[in-house]
Amino acid sequence: MEKVLLHCCCGPCSTASIETLKNLGYAVVLFFGNSNIYPQSEHAKRLENLKKVATYFDLEVITGEYNHGAWLQQITGYENEREGGKRCNLCFEFNLKEAAYVAANHDIAYFTTTLTVSPHKSSPLIFKIGEKWSQFLAVDFKKKGGFHRSIELSKILELYRQDYCGCEFSKRERAKRVP
Repeated sequence: MEKVLLHCCCGPCSTASIETLKNLGYAVVLFFGNSNIYPQSEHAKRLENLKKVATYFDLEVITGEYNHGAWLQQITGYENEREGGKRCNLCFEFNLKEAAYVAANHDIAYFTTTLTVSPHKSSPLIFKIGEKWSQFLAVDFKKKGGFHRSIELSKILELYRQDYCGCEFSKRERAKRVP
């Protein structure tokens, strides 16, 4: 069975993504880097919930170094972009590059990301960014009810579901929209 490294943004998004990859015949290894997530306590909470998912599916989790400063450097000049803009593209690239590196260093043939399960993320855009790496596996996890399945599994596993993408800029933007 061929291995695939699954970059996981959080526990809830990973659930249905894992099911899809297993149904496609892959052995799944989870990866959590996400230096974009702010504050660090939020990063820890999301990792803790991913570990719950890993236990449920009996999967390994590889944890990357939290380096928010390196992520901030990546997006410098785009801090005030709206969510879904150039800042997000740079963030996707940062996380995919890290996943590619981890996959290569663990002799895992392919990598992909849970980011495509979100109805708020453009799968074609993520696929375009992923084309930079020949081992990137383009899977749209929101297809065939993937997002709804992730919500269902999150309830079953009693997972924490965050209300913003992850960075301080998306958190600030979310706070402005919610009365």
